[in-house]
Amino acid sequence: MIKKTTEDYLRAIYHIQEENPGKKGVSSIGISDYLKISKSSVSEMLRKLMKKGLIQHTAYGKIRLTAKGKKESITLTQKHRIIEIFLSETLNLNQKLIHEEAHKLEHAFSNESIIKIKSLLKNPKFCPHGKPVPKLTK
Repeated sequence: MIKKTTEDYLRAIYHIQEENPGKKGVSSIGISDYLKISKSSVSEMLRKLMKKGLIQHTAYGKIRLTAKGKKESITLTQKHRIIEIFLSETLNLNQKLIHEEAHKLEHAFSNESIIKIKSLLKNPKFCPHGKPVPKLTK
């Protein structure tokens, strides 16, 4: 099982890349801004992610997800977006709270639970923010 912090970084890299599809990788500054943490904390975590084989990164270069990192980030993103849909459509939660609540819950739900919630929601294609729901990887 991957730690919450690792999950946050992987999802941040995936999201930044998703928002900038023409760019080949993301910057550590982009991650720092996205997660609202210091650049030194990002640098330290990037070293850990490289050791785990989740990213590729050279000094002062762009950060790219490895196949393993991409698989994990897609799984996390799908969890997050399915939970957002559930909170919005089933619980009618205030739109301002959906993202933060989903962020808290994405770390707790198993893949099996997400698959069942997704089925309950009739396999939605987009989250409440209009982003596509990626397919869950095994």
